[in-house]
Amino acid sequence: MTIALWTVQGMLAAVFGGSGVAKATRDPKRLVDDGITWVEDFSASAVKAIGVLEVLAAVGLILPAATGIAPVLTPLAAVGIGLLPAGAAVVHFRRGEIAFIGVIAALFVAAAFVAWGRLGPYAF
Repeated sequence: MTIALWTVQGMLAAVFGGSGVAKATRDPKRLVDDGITWVEDFSASAVKAIGVLEVLAAVGLILPAATGIAPVLTPLAAVGIGLLPAGAAVVHFRRGEIAFIGVIAALFVAAAFVAWGRLGPYAF
């Protein structure tokens, strides 16, 4: 089970880390051109803040557990990553972008799995 948790943690960190870097560093117009159209509904600073939160959560999924320094931060980062798709589901639902809900649900379930595993039976 530890291998499964580490695998899911790594995949979540890659997804949210890459997504967060893009949101934190790119101009909102470029994000819209790349197909991330929901940024039109938010200010540039809000999009950058979301990006920074995603990067921090991605780091929090891996670094504390890998170094053994404050490993309790890993399940907390998973909880935080679970809140991000919950908010994204609301935004996409309001915009009528129902096709994205499945991917968002999968990310939420993966984050919940890591939070459950690292807070419960497979804590560090």
